[in-house]
Amino acid sequence: MSDCKYINVHPDNPQKRLLEQVVNILNNDGVIAYPTESGYALGCLLDNKQGADKIRQIRRLSEQHELTLVCKDLSNLSAYAKVGNSQYKYLKKHLPGPYTFILPASREVPKRLQSPKRKTIGLRISPNVVTNTLLSYFDKPLLSTSLIMPQDDHPLTDGWSVYETLNHALDAVLDGGFTGFEPTTIIDFTEEEPVLVRQGQGEFNGD
Repeated sequence: MSDCKYINVHPDNPQKRLLEQVVNILNNDGVIAYPTESGYALGCLLDNKQGADKIRQIRRLSEQHELTLVCKDLSNLSAYAKVGNSQYKYLKKHLPGPYTFILPASREVPKRLQSPKRKTIGLRISPNVVTNTLLSYFDKPLLSTSLIMPQDDHPLTDGWSVYETLNHALDAVLDGGFTGFEPTTIIDFTEEEPVLVRQGQGEFNGD
């Protein structure tokens, strides 16, 4: 695909006809930039291996760098991770929210996306309205990573800036307005108790 589309939607009530254009691009193996609560992110559908490679190229990430699955809700997340009762209660309390949870990957996650040593995967449910509405069109999550350019410390937070920077490399930019830039809080929940990996926007407590 070529010719990056710039698609600007209302941040609180994204227009269906515009989102459907993005859905079509993703279904045709496209790679997009889209808004989250912690800056813009790069994304493609889960089974788009070339898309995953392109995301790594844009970010200059190694094959070993784990990408994250952005899910539409808890039932969707539970299909891609092994979630016990204690984990489920904790996730239900904190999601949607500015968190990335590291959980044991289920069989639904391609081996190439799992941490090779631990067989884990990072998962998010974003509180961003545009992202959640887009995800409602799919049964599968978006394979994703924050849009931090190689020379920067923080993600891009403005859709038009994303388009100006990356229109040569992307199939679409979904502009849902300005976003925050503080990263998600990363929590390792591969065991019974949650363990803080990175403190970000989300408050961390052990219960």
